[in-house]
Amino acid sequence: MKLNKIEPKYISKSNPRIGLITLASDFRIEKDFNNVINGKDIDLYCNRIHCYNPLTNETLKKMADDITNVTKDILPDQKLDCVAYGCTSGTIAAGYNSIFEKVNAAKPNTKVTTPITAAIKALKKLNINKISIFTPYTNEINNSVVEYFKDENFEINELSYFDIPSDLDIGKVDDKYLFDVLSKINLNDSDALFVSCTALPVLSLINDLENKLGKFVVSSNQALIWDSLNQINSNINVVGYGKLFNN
Repeated sequence: MKLNKIEPKYISKSNPRIGLITLASDFRIEKDFNNVINGKDIDLYCNRIHCYNPLTNETLKKMADDITNVTKDILPDQKLDCVAYGCTSGTIAAGYNSIFEKVNAAKPNTKVTTPITAAIKALKKLNINKISIFTPYTNEINNSVVEYFKDENFEINELSYFDIPSDLDIGKVDDKYLFDVLSKINLNDSDALFVSCTALPVLSLINDLENKLGKFVVSSNQALIWDSLNQINSNINVVGYGKLFNN
């Protein structure tokens, strides 16, 4: 048998790389990222982190202990341009600075975004001061979300919620029913509606919600994707997922 050794040729550069850490029980977030960046020169790499149900501030904080190892296993020894930590309430429980440090322990000099910090950036970008909030969470987590926004000097006019203790059940919420619920929220005294939780199927509803409500609608996944694109300096044209991408 004749052997032919052929020298490989490697690519000299790669697309911007986003690493996504998603809860092990999340049905939604990868779909939302892929729907927005499909066909664009952006590469998305995901890994899942163990989560604990029922959701409490304590279990959400405990989940963050695994961030360094989970990040390390996204393209081991390779550079990522940005890591998106896909948990809104988990970021509040653990603290952004802690999450940033844990990511950079695995991937030094990597930008980090989270749903709640991205939402704050988005609302400030839109010059929003007064908001209504919708969550699927229980009271314990709701209180943490409200306090987080108050600390950022937002005025909270209303909080509506489902009171679902399990992330798995949050991911099973019917999107048509969710649209009906969200479209009936009174936003007369608010500048925008913030819909929390990466597991809720809300991203595809935002355009129609904004048209019906006549106000800005910002969701966890929408804000996270928007900020991830900003972090990698991407100026791709995103349509169909809310006014945030056009401001």
